[in-house]
Amino acid sequence: MLGFECYKAPDDRKLDTEACVRVVMRNKNLGLEQYRFLLKTIVSSGLGEETYGPSNVLEGREEYPSDRDAHSEMDEIMFETLDKLFAKTGVSPSEIDILVVDVSLFSPSPSLTSRIINRYKMRDDIKSFSLSGMGCSASVVAVDLVQRLFKTYKNQYAIVVSTESIGTHWYCGKEKSMMLSNCLFRSGGASILLTNKAALKDQALFKLNCAVRTNIGYDDEAYGCCIQLEDDQGYQGFLLTKSLTKAAAKAFTSNLKILLPKILPVTELFRYAISTLATKKIIKGQNPDAAKGLSLNFNLKTGIDHFCLHPGGRAVIDGLGISLKLSEYDLEPTRMALYRFGNTSAGGLWYVLSYMEAKKRLKKGDKILMISLGAGFMCNNCVWEVMKDGLEDTRVWDDCIDSYPRKNLVNPFTEKYSWINDDVYNFVRMD
Repeated sequence: MLGFECYKAPDDRKLDTEACVRVVMRNKNLGLEQYRFLLKTIVSSGLGEETYGPSNVLEGREEYPSDRDAHSEMDEIMFETLDKLFAKTGVSPSEIDILVVDVSLFSPSPSLTSRIINRYKMRDDIKSFSLSGMGCSASVVAVDLVQRLFKTYKNQYAIVVSTESIGTHWYCGKEKSMMLSNCLFRSGGASILLTNKAALKDQALFKLNCAVRTNIGYDDEAYGCCIQLEDDQGYQGFLLTKSLTKAAAKAFTSNLKILLPKILPVTELFRYAISTLATKKIIKGQNPDAAKGLSLNFNLKTGIDHFCLHPGGRAVIDGLGISLKLSEYDLEPTRMALYRFGNTSAGGLWYVLSYMEAKKRLKKGDKILMISLGAGFMCNNCVWEVMKDGLEDTRVWDDCIDSYPRKNLVNPFTEKYSWINDDVYNFVRMD
């Protein structure tokens, strides 16, 4: 990886809790129960007051977005990050050999890759790919695709653009399980420059050591736990069910079985094997009390120095932290990325990585594990190795990194909207 750039919207696009409340109150399909649910979710989501929303939502046009809104949102993110990437790395658009764009919910014709090629007048022999429908884990899929192409094509430059179309997919109905996406997802994205040119090794920021992809779409429950559909009133949205955590655990466990031998030292793998055998004996001996609470008994820190988790929400971060026995220091970059920028879908991992660099955490030889979860249901992980010391580019954190980490992540509107937790409102109904 020679460079990457994240997107930061203008200040007038900030979607603080007050703005969120205005959006919520515009939805005439909601009753008091839905208002309470949305406000409670917003103030406990882990998002701060400086995340960014789509223009059409802030302008009150979320229920009837136009095709122009969708293209405008994508153009702003793609072209701003690409302009910065080309300027900072000194690589010309005409030098790009491979282009991969991943946007799950917007797949126009001509494609977004063609839109980029047209904007920058790229070569006619460029190999372009548009990925859709892969949700928050799409960026690692795109990186893995480039890695596989690099095995066939030598001395190449590749660009990956990862973002999501939020504005034209804002849910305007009243189903609770479909409202969650409005509370968590925010505008953002990233562009990444990759190469397999051996001569540029000394210029590289990171090297991809391995990537492992897992898709458990064969499981009906997992397939349907995170899915785009219409509600009974015809409003389109993204359904997130209670089975999501179960699907995530299953996909993550399957992925680790392949990933661990690639990243852990032999001594740790041997200890893990002994522990696994002991666990199986306990379960086989039908001792349920002894088997309770047993977890994957390995120490990832013997092979990994930093953890770049998908900032999908506070519950996701907490769950991964407990499963992998991570400290608050390990989770800090992900929590701060969620707090400052929200869940930016496939682009989220790059805000986390940027935080690590801005905080000068990264040293030559360090290993970074990227963990992503997304619709399918998929778990896609990869490991980067830091290639040089002195990485300290602040990128989108330039105006605020000194004020992070924030010690108090309690939403400032928690007190203002404390009535949402008052049980007396369980007996109130609105017509």
